[in-house]
Amino acid sequence: MLVPAPASITASGAAPFAVTPRTRIVVNDVAAVPVGVFLARLIAPSPAAAISVELMTGLTGGPLPEDAFVLQLQPAAAAGASQAPDLGSQQAEGYTLSATAARVVVTAPAPAGLFYGVQTIRQLMPAAVEHEWLRRKTLTVPAVEITDAPRFAWRGAMLDVSRHFFGVEEVTRLIDLMALHKLNRLHLHLADDQGWRIQIESWPNLTRHGGSTEVGGGPGGFYTKAQYQEIVRYAADRFITIIPEIDMPGHTNAALASYPELNCDDVARPLFTGIEVGFSALCVESEHTERFIDDVVREIAAMTPGPYFHIGGDEVKRLTPAQYELFVKRAEAIVRAHGKTMIGWDEVAAVSLDPSSVIQYWRPGAPKGNLGQTGKVIFSPANKLYLDMKYTPATAIGLDWAGRVEVRDAYDWDPAAMTPGVGEGMILGVEAPLWTETVARRADLDYLMFPRLAGAAEIGWTPQARRSWEDYRQRLAAQAGRWTALGINFYRSPQVPWAP
Repeated sequence: MLVPAPASITASGAAPFAVTPRTRIVVNDVAAVPVGVFLARLIAPSPAAAISVELMTGLTGGPLPEDAFVLQLQPAAAAGASQAPDLGSQQAEGYTLSATAARVVVTAPAPAGLFYGVQTIRQLMPAAVEHEWLRRKTLTVPAVEITDAPRFAWRGAMLDVSRHFFGVEEVTRLIDLMALHKLNRLHLHLADDQGWRIQIESWPNLTRHGGSTEVGGGPGGFYTKAQYQEIVRYAADRFITIIPEIDMPGHTNAALASYPELNCDDVARPLFTGIEVGFSALCVESEHTERFIDDVVREIAAMTPGPYFHIGGDEVKRLTPAQYELFVKRAEAIVRAHGKTMIGWDEVAAVSLDPSSVIQYWRPGAPKGNLGQTGKVIFSPANKLYLDMKYTPATAIGLDWAGRVEVRDAYDWDPAAMTPGVGEGMILGVEAPLWTETVARRADLDYLMFPRLAGAAEIGWTPQARRSWEDYRQRLAAQAGRWTALGINFYRSPQVPWAP
């Protein structure tokens, strides 16, 4: 009952592998040791009863140890068809898994593939693996053969920490839940009208003043550089890339309130705690604005090893088309000068972009003509993947401007069939955003994200031919025990036959 479903799985019906006090974890390469340690911590019956991780460099090609989890790095081209079938285009994240009563073997060409194989092992085990006390009972892995690799390279979630602020603990918890579902991109929306959430040393008032509130007038908050780097490292350890977004030239009231020179009239704007959009804009022709953008991009880029920087670019109602084009071209050049690839919401498609840039599609009714101009599109259609949309009219939190999105609505669609002219080869992947106008607590975040985030994970990972709603709803139902064990406050959709 795996989510996302693997590309290929065969259950033999033979005796399962059982974790015993003799069980060990064996790896064949030092690069696999961190993944082995992750697995050891997951299945150890207690911190005092650690499971050993052993490095055996001569493992490949020799007899495999018994009563062991074997994690081996092996280049796909050298493994032979019988040992490592074609893993698809996302080679580095693909893996094969073979579980018998004697051992569980995960083979992959890169550590990321081993990590995703371990997440599959985790889901194959009973939900007791999520309870430290219950791990003292026997953990088992059914006898299966799996060949797996993701459909798309980009499998993401977005968290808006600007409308309501979520601290490091909440973000790292989300990273853990993403990793369980083989998601690999976390897009952090770090600045908007309601709050600026990332320390910029050259513009300290952005957080001192602009980060001091949030929707409804709460205390707000921000990440220090050290905290942001902690999030980046935590994510990287789970093969998740952080995508920072500073939304501009609109959605900038927190910055405009912090520095008067960013306004064309040199008058600082009052702080904003509502949820309206489209009223703010940087003074795009100003040299102050150009220096501001350069400093912000420079400082964040230096803390972000991933290759991307998101400039927003959405819902700009106070600029002329010429002003907007000037801004996007200037911002794109600054992002590239600091060694990053620019991403923008689909409004930026109105501008002739550098071929390296990425367009994130979110408006179902947006003009489609230039959407595929760079051949790099992320799909986040609001009427399918916006996790802040209500499930039903009775949903207590969330919005409904893009419609109400039940679990099947979020799952039962194909990115490659959505937009004429944007086929499979032009799609980087999918991303499910959660905007936080109505989301102030962890329980609220959970409720809107799950189960729909799991559906986004399957859309991004599983081959389209392997996906069906009827099969998915049964597999999703089986997640209830695991999600409850993990403390997820998920929505029990009537469309899913949840396990008791």
